[in-house]
Amino acid sequence: MANDIREDLIDILESVSKAQLSTLRRLRRTTTKELAPSGAKRVKSMSQVDMTYDILRSAGRPLHIAEIITLVAKRYAVQLDRESIVSALAKRVARKDRFLRTGPNTFSVLPANGR
Repeated sequence: MANDIREDLIDILESVSKAQLSTLRRLRRTTTKELAPSGAKRVKSMSQVDMTYDILRSAGRPLHIAEIITLVAKRYAVQLDRESIVSALAKRVARKDRFLRTGPNTFSVLPANGR
């Protein structure tokens, strides 16, 4: 019987330790987000495609993917993966969803097609 109590106590302590570690890691992530470079907007739950759309809409002209990545990094303090964002934009272009391809790796927003 004493062995059962010991095992139960160890299980409880292990669960508490895991919960504390999880909380500490969550606090660290929150602190890291708040320390974004000066002038950078805090990203709440904006997708990478939404960030790209915002950049292209603000620019008012087609931008090459390299410019888009640079501007997203500057405005949102987020580093986009080039292949992932190009793939995501190409899929949106194929569906005629917000984006238009104007040249090789160059994108714009569809005219008069707001969200």
